[in-house]
Order: sequence, then structure tokens, then C-alpha cells
Amino acid sequence: MPARPPRSTLFIIGGAEDKVGRATLLRRFTKLAGGRKAHIVVIPTASSFRSEVVEAYTTVFTRFGASRISVVDPTTRDQADMVEEIAALDTATGVFMSGGNQLVLSQMFANTALGEAIHRAHARGAVIGGTSAGASIMSEFMIALGADGAVPLQRSSGVSQGLGLLKGVVIDQHFAERARYGRLMAVIARSPGLLGIGIDEDTAIEVSDGLFTVHGRSTAFVIDCARAVSDAPDARRYAPLLVSGAVVHALPAGATFDLVGRRLADFVEHHPDAVIVAETAAEEVATARP
Repeated sequence: MPARPPRSTLFIIGGAEDKVGRATLLRRFTKLAGGRKAHIVVIPTASSFRSEVVEAYTTVFTRFGASRISVVDPTTRDQADMVEEIAALDTATGVFMSGGNQLVLSQMFANTALGEAIHRAHARGAVIGGTSAGASIMSEFMIALGADGAVPLQRSSGVSQGLGLLKGVVIDQHFAERARYGRLMAVIARSPGLLGIGIDEDTAIEVSDGLFTVHGRSTAFVIDCARAVSDAPDARRYAPLLVSGAVVHALPAGATFDLVGRRLADFVEHHPDAVIVAETAAEEVATARP
């Protein structure tokens, strides 16, 4: 009987996740990466404050028991092609990409050894996580710029190449907090074969086997324009777009969405306090074992 392939998981955070309190999302990421056996590689490349980012994530992942934290931080595209710079990725059980400027990530990841190493890690079962810019880069295409607001406007946003770990979607982050509904709707109205996923702050989607489950404080939105009517081919620049018949899913923690079927798969009412208590108890038991 052939061996079952490793389960590949993405953990995609909408930004501004809690790092100093209960840090529910980062606790979950550490658990997915192997808990006390985790080797997590932090990639702070998108940030303008890299040393602070590394310190913050090293502190929180160590607090949740990760046994090893490494840093991969190329500053040029040439460095992103140097095998010695990225060697830690080949033994990582988790990879975490920080927020910042996603265009920096598209420059570093597209067709470089760094991007290939992240794909290898994902293929062998390491969990790939990211927040804010590190969330946007997960998809095949990402919003590189665009006006915030509730109204979808023609040609008001631009897309760039992402990592392509999650096919068939465009991810946006800080979604409700920065009123990004309009720009994501505009992108998906122009490309109705794609799904738009907008993730609020301190909220994450855990993606595996064609499904994602929502974790955290707020909501993930899915925009589906597969059957919508739009004037996107003809609308003048910056004009409000006609989009009629789009399907929008608002998914709180505990909801599971089928990316292939484009439908809600399950909903289990979520009690984060109970989850944290149970996981903390399990960690204490594991620590007490000889």
C-alpha cells in the first residue's frame, strides 16, 4: 500500500494578531508546527523593523514551546537565490512570514531559491504561516496596491505575483478594519474564476485538503463572482463598478469552507477560552512527563 502523502497546511492571518496575551493564533500555529518539537523559520523580510519582528516572534514561539527558531532574511534578490542563506528552510517544521510590504516579498519569492524552498517545505508537510503581507503572498496573485473603501472601483487596484501556495484565490488582509471590501470585490469581478478571501485582524484561516477553517477574534469573508453580472470590461477608470449577483460568505471562527465546492462545509460554535484551557492543560502534562 503506497504511503500517504504528508498533509500540507497553510495558516493565514489577517494581520495585527495578539502576540503578548493569549496569542491564540500563534499558539495554534506553533502546535501545527509540532509544538515542543517545532523548528520554526521566521522570515521578517517584508518589514521595515526586522530586528523587532524577529524578537517578537521568537519570544512568542518560544513561550509556546518551539524547540528551535531560525531566521531567513534576504535583503536582495541575489541573496534569495543563495542556498546557504535559506538552508534552514529544508529542516523547518513551520515557516512564518511577517507583515510589511508585500511587494518586497514578490521580489524575493518569485522564481528564486527562497520561493522554491518554501514550496518544498510545504510539500513535505511543514505548516506555512503568514500575517498581513505574509498572508497576501500565499496566493497565486495578490493585491499589490489599491484604494480602500466599500465601493468597487474600476482599475483602482493592481495585482502582483504571489507564491502560489493557494491556487484560485486572491487574499486580502486587515479586511474590515481598513474597509477593503471594495478593492477585493473589484479584483474578483474582473476575474470571476477566482475567489476573494478577506481576513480581519487577529483572525486566521487554516487551509488543508481543499478546505479552510476560521480561527480567531473576527471574520473571514469569501467573495464569489462566478455567476455575477459586471460591467468590468467596459467601465471607465475609477468609475463605480456594476456587480450584481455576487455571493458573499461571512465566516466567523468555527466555520469551515469548501474551496472547491465554493460553499460552507461546516460550522461548529467556537469557544476560544475552552480551547486555550484544554491546550494549556495538555502542554502542562507534556512538560511534566519525564
